[in-house]
Amino acid sequence: MLTEEDIVDKFFYQYPDHPELLQAEQPFAEILANTSSDAHESFASSTSILMPSQGNGTDFMVSRCQVQYPAFFLNGTGIAEASGLVFPIPSESSTRTDMLSSMAFFRGMEEANRFLPADNVMVAGRGRKKRPGMDGEVEAGLGRSSKQITVLPRCVQEEEEATALEMLDRLVLNGYDAHPGEMQEVVRVTLEDKENKSAIGRRGRRGARHTVVTDLETLLIRCAEAVSSNDVHGASKLLERIKWHSSPTGDAKQRLAHYFSQGLEARLAGTGSRLYRALMEKHTLTVGLIKAFHLHMAACCSMKVGLLFAINTICKAVAGRRKLHIVHYGITTGFQWPDLLRLLANREGGPPQVRITGINTPRPGLRPAQIMEEAGDRLGNCAKQFGVPFEFRAVASKPEDVRAEDLHIDPDEVLVVNSMYEFRTLMDESLTFDMVSPRDMVLNNISKMRPAVFVQSLVNGPYSAAFFMTRFRHALYYFTALFDVMENTVPRDNDQRLLVERDMLARSAINMIACEGADRVERPQNYKEWQARNERAGLRQLPLDPDVVLMLKDQVKSRYHKHFMISEDHRWLLQGWKGRVLYAHSTWASQVID
Repeated sequence: MLTEEDIVDKFFYQYPDHPELLQAEQPFAEILANTSSDAHESFASSTSILMPSQGNGTDFMVSRCQVQYPAFFLNGTGIAEASGLVFPIPSESSTRTDMLSSMAFFRGMEEANRFLPADNVMVAGRGRKKRPGMDGEVEAGLGRSSKQITVLPRCVQEEEEATALEMLDRLVLNGYDAHPGEMQEVVRVTLEDKENKSAIGRRGRRGARHTVVTDLETLLIRCAEAVSSNDVHGASKLLERIKWHSSPTGDAKQRLAHYFSQGLEARLAGTGSRLYRALMEKHTLTVGLIKAFHLHMAACCSMKVGLLFAINTICKAVAGRRKLHIVHYGITTGFQWPDLLRLLANREGGPPQVRITGINTPRPGLRPAQIMEEAGDRLGNCAKQFGVPFEFRAVASKPEDVRAEDLHIDPDEVLVVNSMYEFRTLMDESLTFDMVSPRDMVLNNISKMRPAVFVQSLVNGPYSAAFFMTRFRHALYYFTALFDVMENTVPRDNDQRLLVERDMLARSAINMIACEGADRVERPQNYKEWQARNERAGLRQLPLDPDVVLMLKDQVKSRYHKHFMISEDHRWLLQGWKGRVLYAHSTWASQVID
């Protein structure tokens, strides 16, 4: 009732002669009745009250407030008429009485005028300021008083979605070229700008940057130690210092510290799972995500090397055969396979029949396999254009639940199993110590499929330790390298770089820092640990093709930053940045030889 704006009016209308109201009005009526005419005149002159004037209309003004009775409202009887409504107009005989009953109101109006804003603020309704967005307009900011949410018109949303789908189809058809158009220009200009700087300037900046890096790294480690020991006071003080020196638009270390501090703060407050879910649910326009992924392909060679490694391996495996079956763990948009379909279409003797089975964790909602089904439609259109017989099947299930007999494997097919950086999210023994871990279950199922080749690309991130501080230090060094890649290849003011760092890098780091138990989905291991797992599951490692390795080295050297490296270690193809191994690739087959 207190917040209802017209409560006073309703009360007066319902109880016009209420005894308590009459009793409350009595003292004021006596005061008005005893007021002298001199006081009336003094008040009238001080408040600029204009009495009814002779003429075509009547003005009644109080300071800045003015009410006008137009001429056509007046009739000869001193009554204003309009649209069937009758308004009495004060006559000279009743003017003094009316003034007596209105003095308190006008005095309040005069006092209130002193507090009115100087600018022209419109008033809508009873006592409410009319803001610019009240007449159907959406306010630009979402402050505390705003109850409207910015919503794009349906036509704009549909146009944006159509543009995004058209762009996605075009990129899938073209195979996500590593240096497309504007992204190639962004990376090229950045590299040229860094190459043209003087040696003295580079040394000066490098020295200053090293000071900031060392300071922020030390602060982050000290803060992580305070968080792990539940030192709320000490961790809060360190977080304040880190936030003061960090920024999502600063240099590489400042950006990394910005996101790491978010993870530490959430872990300290016990809201890590909530923060990670909010980040995953954060809506970003599809066009922006595609451009961000495009930029990442142009700036970092990790995805391109993985694609070329898998495609060339599969082409060798299917040489001279008529049927190909690819089991793809973690398929999303299907961007991996148009290049392969194009190569198979131009193969001497004609293309083989291609069947792809996509496996991915079901999405919540009515269509758990929607992303995979859309990927199948895109790949089907590509295969039709290239003239390749094609079949696609989507399996919405957890990877560890898919068995070999669920895939309808044909003995006449060349079976290839592929996983690109997806196994890092499989749960390990830390949660399943009394049973077989999901990682071993997936590898056991792959071994039972008896594939001609299993192409495995891994995130070589040794930050899956059970102890938080060990995990934090490894993650800090790993993500330092990833943010440094973006610092050396993309300008700081590039919008797509912010999306790459927030949606592709920061989410993983925050999940690793702030979450525990089943909520921690980021669990990468180094390639030597995966090698031991694969061998326990009954898989044997295949040697690397020297021609493929040489081709990949030439690609990286000619098209990417000089600090990217390609090397080999015990039949593993390693990718890294400034000497740190970030990704690893290998090929495997069943130990049972047909």
